[in-house]
Parts: sequence; C-alpha cells; structure tokens
Amino acid sequence: MTTEPTARPAGGRGWLDRIERLGNALPDPVSLFAIGAALVFVCSWIAASQGWRSILLDTEGATVLDEQATSLLSADGFRWLSENLVTIFVQFRPLGLVLAVAVGIAVAEKSGFISASLKAILFIVPAQLLTPAAFFAGVMSSAAIDAGYIVLPPLAAAVFKAAGRSPLLGIAAVFAGVASGFNANLLITGLEPMLSGLTEQAARILDPDYNVNPACNYRFMFVSTFVLTLTGWAVTAWYVEPRLNRRSADEGGPSPASAKLGDVSALKLTVREWVGLGAGFGAMVLTLFFFFLCYWFEWGFLYDPPGSLAPEGPRPFATWISSIVPILIVLFFVPGLVYGIVTGSIRSDRDVAKMMGSYMSVLGSYVVLAFFASIFVAAFEHSNLGRMLAIEGGNFLRKFDLPSWVLMLAFIGVAGFINLFVGSMSAKWAMLATVFVPMFMTIGISPELTQVTYRIGDSVTNSITPLNPYVVVVLVFMQQHVKKGGLGTLVAVMLPYALAFTVVWSAMLVIWIITGAPLGPDAPLTYAP
Repeated sequence: MTTEPTARPAGGRGWLDRIERLGNALPDPVSLFAIGAALVFVCSWIAASQGWRSILLDTEGATVLDEQATSLLSADGFRWLSENLVTIFVQFRPLGLVLAVAVGIAVAEKSGFISASLKAILFIVPAQLLTPAAFFAGVMSSAAIDAGYIVLPPLAAAVFKAAGRSPLLGIAAVFAGVASGFNANLLITGLEPMLSGLTEQAARILDPDYNVNPACNYRFMFVSTFVLTLTGWAVTAWYVEPRLNRRSADEGGPSPASAKLGDVSALKLTVREWVGLGAGFGAMVLTLFFFFLCYWFEWGFLYDPPGSLAPEGPRPFATWISSIVPILIVLFFVPGLVYGIVTGSIRSDRDVAKMMGSYMSVLGSYVVLAFFASIFVAAFEHSNLGRMLAIEGGNFLRKFDLPSWVLMLAFIGVAGFINLFVGSMSAKWAMLATVFVPMFMTIGISPELTQVTYRIGDSVTNSITPLNPYVVVVLVFMQQHVKKGGLGTLVAVMLPYALAFTVVWSAMLVIWIITGAPLGPDAPLTYAP
C-alpha cells in the first residue's frame, strides 16, 4: 500500500476521488430539502391531475387505505403553506428536542467535564486494556456529539506512543469508535430525541397517533457498545496492529522506546481536574438516585399508578420515558456545573449563560436545516404522496414475501451507501424516514426497527468517507506522526474496521430480529397496519 497518496494528481480516477467529486457536487443539505419540497409540489400536481390512487388491502382483500394525491401546486396548496408556515416550523418535533437537550450538553461540554471524562478513560486503564479502552472511549464520545473527533485522536496517539506502540494505531482505534460506532452508547444521548422526533414525524404520515419514545433503541445500542468494542479489539489484534508493526516509525509503525514519556505529559489531567471529575460523577450519581426515588415512590413525579399504562390507560409510555428529555438535560447540566465550579471554568451564572449561548450558536445551521426539512416533511404529508408511496412500496415488497431481516440488511446497505455522499445524519434521516418508515410500516415493520437499522448504516461508513468533515481533522493529527501519509493511508487503516463493524453489527441485528427481543422500552419490532 502506497504511503504517498497525496502525490496523486487532483484529477485522479481512483474510487476515493470519484466519491469525493460526486459528494462535493451535491447541493448543501439545506438546498436539498428546498429542492425536495419544490419537487413534492410538482409531483403532487401531476399525481392529482392524473387521478393516481394507491390502495392497501388486508389479507382478506378488504380495502384498508385508499389514498389520492392533493395538489399543492395550486391556490389552495399555496394558501395552506402561507397560513401554516410558522406552525409547521415551530411544531417540527426534532427541533425542540435538539435545542432543549443542548441546554444541558452545553454546560457539560463547555465546562470541560466531557473532555476530561474521555481523557480519564485512557489514563486509568491498564496497558493491556489500552486498545479496548480506546474503542470504548470513542463509542462513548457520541454523548458529546462531535467532541470525540477533536479530543481523542491526539490523546490516543500520545498514549499509544508512550506505550511503545504505533501512534497511528491509537488514532485508528478511537476514530473507528467515534465514527463507525457513532450511534452506540451506554447512555441515552442527545441523538435519541433528534432521531425519534424525525421517526415519529414520518410514522404519523401513515398513523397520525403513533408515538416514538426517545429511548426506543436503548437496549440495542447498550449491547452494541460492548459488541463493537470487542469487534474493534479483535480487528486490531488480528490484523491492523500486526500490519503496522511491520512498518517503520515514519510510516506509522511503533515508536522508538526513547519516545515513550514526553508526548503524553501535557495531556494528563491536573489534580484539580481529577477532583472536579470525582465531584461531577458524584453529582451525577446523586441525581440518578433522586430520579429513581421519584420513579419508585408515590410522591415522585416519575411514578406511574398501577393500571395507568394499560392499553386503555391515559398514557402511551411510562412517565420516565415521556420525560427523558428533561431528565437528560439535568443529567448533563448538574455534573457539568459541579465540575466547572470545582475546576474554576465556571465562576458565575454569566459563565453558564455564555456556555449555553456559545453551544446554541453551533446549532444555528441545524435550525436553518430544520426550517426547510419541516416544510419538506409537511408537504409530503399534506399532499398524501407519503402515504401513497408507502402503500405502493409496501405492495411491491409484499410480492416477494421477504423476511424482515433481509429487508433490514438491504436498508443498511442503502443507508451506508448514501452516507458516503451526504454527511449529515439528521439530514439523511429526515429524507429517508419520510419514505422508508411508513413504507415498512405497511408490511408490519415497526418505525423503531427501521430507525435502528438506519443508525447502523449511517455509522459504519463514517470512518472511510472523504466527505465526513472530521476526516480532514483526523488526517492532520495522523500526519503529525506519519509525515508522508495522506487520505489513502487513513482509509486503508480504517477500512478493516468499517467492514468488520458492518458485518458484526448487521449480524447482531439479524439475531435480535429472530429472537424478537424489544429494541428498548415500548419499542416492538413489528407494527400492525
């Protein structure tokens, strides 16, 4: 494998170059949604003028749904949009969920609590467990959304180098965990409300009363954290590290013994930071204990009286599930606040407000994206094209009578391929969910199962697509240790992880479907159309 991929001409014809050129030629996600909304208006007019109908029959041949398109390219269509535009945007469920959770995450991240926690994972583990610790830290870093891409690679490189191992191996291990394991975690993170909101919005195209709780994939993602950590450890031990050990230090091989200690000292946590971490995690444990008491005892606001959660009861989900967003806000906010006070990164209420405002500014692009995505989704629903496409797609798939696990494996391939060209997870899901969630619902596959399948496809190719904006960041970290290394070097190291994660994670999903285990609380695998 060449170690000088940067010498390749700009107009080269390698597959990576073609992917990069094709992805760069695509419009911005905001433009994609604007174009998509315009196409919905045009297609709704064509479908309505031609009198197209979509009919869903039950097993006995009786009509369950009979849908016709409503033209939006008309005076009534534009009147609907102009009268409801603000409501469509404000009531776009993922928007409020993401912004609310960000209030808590902002304090935990900007105070330094999350970064210090990730550093601690790599420093406190024994040398023989350094590789799985790197993967575990990478997977867990999704709790801070993208912080793992920035914090972990240089830290892992320094720690691995200090242990006499390849610094490139340390970068690869955490990058595989952060990127290809992005959607797994032991915690319920800010990703859950974002995805479940989009899934619920799409499911209501077919079933207006359908609810998707943010913790619906939790059990699957909890187990996935350990499965991916062990998979990454195995790939490293059996293939990646032996390959790198045959190289010189300049080509990404192990570092000389004389370079063991100096690189890591500047990255160690101070005494004050260790004390802050202890106080922060202590505050988190006390907060969890308080929530448990509120769940267990009748006086608690999370307590559900017996019988209240029956099918005919007043609530579809347990109170703690319905309240998962405020619970997440508090669980991030409290330890972040305590850590910041102890370490001195928070000295007054103004610092807290500044942290929240700074983090919210990062989400500005998401708010713009949500505006156009909300119009696209609402137009798709109001025109009836969503239900019609779901019915026709379901009727087509029903002809083949394929088991659900086969369809989900195909969907992983679709999501993983699209991920090579469209980087934004929420943008992809907003587009794909609108079509695939209701379509799979018509053949008995639950929205929760479709969502977890998408999460696998969206994750596994993150580490090998040149269009991941953080690939460039990781590439810079890599070139500090491998001077002549380029994109080809990085992709060659990451490809075994991407392939292994795809195979193992897909196999895990198939086993999960066959056993019929729920994906999380109130998260069935099937849906009764």
